[in-house]
Amino acid sequence: MNSLKLFQICVGVLLILLCDQTTNSFVVPLVHQSNTKPTTSMIERSLTRSSLSSTPSTATTTQEGSEDGIVIKATGKNAKSPSTDWELDCYSRPVVVDGKKLWEILLIDSTESFRYVKTLPSNQVNSKELRRVIESVIDSVETKPDTIRFFRGAMFNMINIALSDVSVVAKPSRCTFALSSWLEQRHAIVYPAMEGYRGSMREKGQRATFLDIRVPRKLPDALRGEKYAFVGLPAFEFLDGGSISSENIGMGKLCTLPRNLPADAFIQGVVILTQRAKALATWLSGVEIVGMSCNLRKRTVVMETDIDTEYLMAKLNDVQRKEANIFEEGKAGMAGLHFISVQENEDEDPEGFWLLRDLPSGI
Repeated sequence: MNSLKLFQICVGVLLILLCDQTTNSFVVPLVHQSNTKPTTSMIERSLTRSSLSSTPSTATTTQEGSEDGIVIKATGKNAKSPSTDWELDCYSRPVVVDGKKLWEILLIDSTESFRYVKTLPSNQVNSKELRRVIESVIDSVETKPDTIRFFRGAMFNMINIALSDVSVVAKPSRCTFALSSWLEQRHAIVYPAMEGYRGSMREKGQRATFLDIRVPRKLPDALRGEKYAFVGLPAFEFLDGGSISSENIGMGKLCTLPRNLPADAFIQGVVILTQRAKALATWLSGVEIVGMSCNLRKRTVVMETDIDTEYLMAKLNDVQRKEANIFEEGKAGMAGLHFISVQENEDEDPEGFWLLRDLPSGI
């Protein structure tokens, strides 16, 4: 198993990723994605501080957009084992059929081992019908869900009621990575090809989250980092054959990668160095970590968790603000993809490594 190590070289504080040399791995330099020359300062701690049949049919291959009412199972060498974490959406699409909006139910598991689409007549958009569809899909697959996540705040009541009588944990979440990626694909390819498509109906620029901007909380003193650094990793390290996998990320987690991810691109991230790395990683594994963001106007670094919580991690001086801008530009250029690494120092393995993605807008 590869062992991730981040260490500090003597010239400045450029961080590089070191993999265990005894496992035929290699050293990969960490640099910024932007063409702007990266600065090398560390961020010192500065905190204030059509109805469904009873059992859906299944298939292993189908053309995207022609799969209504069918459980599609992933195949091929990249197919992953089924997960008990499922993701759900029920919402209208930018398509008009017989003068009314098209409504869909989408179900997918976190490893994308299956996907399911069901269109609904507008007069059947209710919690009873949604529950019936979900239960039918559950009955048709071998691996049953423990948790079903959903991100769309406008549908909270209906989805919550529908899942209340299903033997799963219903979890409002901003970490529906597989579902978000799938919806992006459908908005780019499937819906525009449908008769009755209305691009103007798409909620561009809006994120379908639950609450608006929140006031960041102060991170508990026992969990603060002593140092922070903005760094970047080549995307190929996260692809098949790369050095980063679920086996060497400690208590962390890897999100679904966007489709057609350029292998030579760089993914931006934040490294948190703290003597309380294990405690911080343990705490983060107990919440649902959403991502890291920088407010350049307020000069703050903020960690987002769960559905509506933000923590103030650090404040930025002028030099660090430029690094934060590179970080945010890199995220924007990689569809919101970024990472967080928590470790005791530059010579130790990460106690937790999270690959994350901002919830896309317009889905």
